[in-house]
Amino acid sequence: MRIPKSIRPFRLLRQDLRKLRGRYMSDWTVFNQLILASAVYVFFTNLLPGITFASDLYVLTGKSWGTIEVVFSTGLCGVIFSLFSIQPLTILGVTGPFSVLAENIYSLCVGSFDIPFLPFMAWSLIHAGWMHYILAIINAHDWTMRYVTTFSTEIFSLLNSIIYFHKAVQELQRAHTAFSFAAFLYAIIGAVGTMLVAIFLSTAETWKPLFHRYVRMGLAEYAAAISIIIFIGMPHVGELASLDRQTLQVSSHSFTPSSPDRSVFFVQFWHLPVTWIFAAIIPGFIITILFFFDHEVSSIICTIDRYGTQKPGGFAWDIVLLGTTTALCGILGIPPANGLLPQAPLHSESLLHTEKEEVQVVVGEEEKVEVREVRRVYEQRWSAFLHAGAILIFISPPFQLVLGLTPTSVLAGLFMFMGEQSLSVNPILYRFFYLLTPPSELPELPKAVKNYWGVHVYTIVQIVMTIIIFIVTLTKGAPAFPVIIIALVPIRLVVMNRMWDRETLRFVDAWACRDGTPEDDEDRLAASPQDSATSAGIQQHVNLAAV
Repeated sequence: MRIPKSIRPFRLLRQDLRKLRGRYMSDWTVFNQLILASAVYVFFTNLLPGITFASDLYVLTGKSWGTIEVVFSTGLCGVIFSLFSIQPLTILGVTGPFSVLAENIYSLCVGSFDIPFLPFMAWSLIHAGWMHYILAIINAHDWTMRYVTTFSTEIFSLLNSIIYFHKAVQELQRAHTAFSFAAFLYAIIGAVGTMLVAIFLSTAETWKPLFHRYVRMGLAEYAAAISIIIFIGMPHVGELASLDRQTLQVSSHSFTPSSPDRSVFFVQFWHLPVTWIFAAIIPGFIITILFFFDHEVSSIICTIDRYGTQKPGGFAWDIVLLGTTTALCGILGIPPANGLLPQAPLHSESLLHTEKEEVQVVVGEEEKVEVREVRRVYEQRWSAFLHAGAILIFISPPFQLVLGLTPTSVLAGLFMFMGEQSLSVNPILYRFFYLLTPPSELPELPKAVKNYWGVHVYTIVQIVMTIIIFIVTLTKGAPAFPVIIIALVPIRLVVMNRMWDRETLRFVDAWACRDGTPEDDEDRLAASPQDSATSAGIQQHVNLAAV
């Protein structure tokens, strides 16, 4: 029996390697001031959130992972992807959801299983590595991500926002325990101040006619960095210098791990009992689900039509590369990095420029050539390589010392700023405001949508599901939360289409990785000339594939 082309092993990998050979040299031939500015911009938007998670990981993983581990991972994985990936616009870093997952795995290892955390995590990441290989070999992108809708991605984005705010609260709680009351009050002022100044500066491009436009652009792009520098310096002024403060824990004297029990970046993972080596397959599977979903969505969003990408892209080869870096990070005893949101699309935004292109148009019977302006990104590897290389420099002791000046209260403010930035572009927020708006003031719906009740219930379900998943992250069952997120995909396709009006779903939801909606696909299927039995069989195949 002939294997269908869609599931033929290695098909996407072979395609990706051909595309990579075709584009690789041209990715290094483009370099200009905008690319350099983009590298600087992404450097700050990647490094600062990373060290924020490092502060939290240092406490909640018993000093197993700290600033140097997060910086090392972000820089190393970023350089590897900038050199070898098929999609260099994707930005890698240590993410909030993985931090939550790792903290709970540490809690289980130490509190319940009484086994060492790093060897168990090393095996979990090694298992995740070979699982990534399998996903790439069997062309998983074609039969998984094509069924994901914005119902799931919006919930995932809202969960990220809540995690950011929760991390900020945890930092301030630790400050309350460790500091005097006056120092704790200043920690709150520093956190809230960092967030508000960053939010204020991020709107600088709307300040016209105040300042030159390049000044406004600079203030907006480096809003978080400027705010952090201000509030790092403020505690050294006047009487504030006498207050207690806690700063990032760093290795300022040598290139050594954060944990005093380790002297090198290498984990003797083979010393773990065989039973636990096989048990590590379970968290490895969960990490694979989380990384595959997160990285694919990041890669897709940073190459959408808005950015006018022209070079061939791919996914399978990058999943192989992600599996390799994930396993490598496990062996080195550092947290693994994967595709980042919102940093990946922010990278593409920073590379947008205007180009002129000639287009042939027919006027009457005559062909004419028109020159049109189009917006495109510079598709190259320099910005990813330079920003990751600069981050990697910060593993050296002198630069670690610079990072060690950062108060943890400032990082709490950065968490809140990241949460606000993520939440402000989430459609769930806008539909939540519809719930609070009088019916007479609501925007007009498309004629096919009867009323707002379906929209409101859909929004409430998304919020409730997000809260449930977040609550799960606070329990011992936290390592399973990526499975719940993935389970939302078949729930949307198989269950929700029977509970909501089709036109309402068409209005609020869409495919996340391609044009159109599930309802559009159903309409095209119903309009096909095949008989009803064949159509029903195809629909059953779609539902089974979604599950």
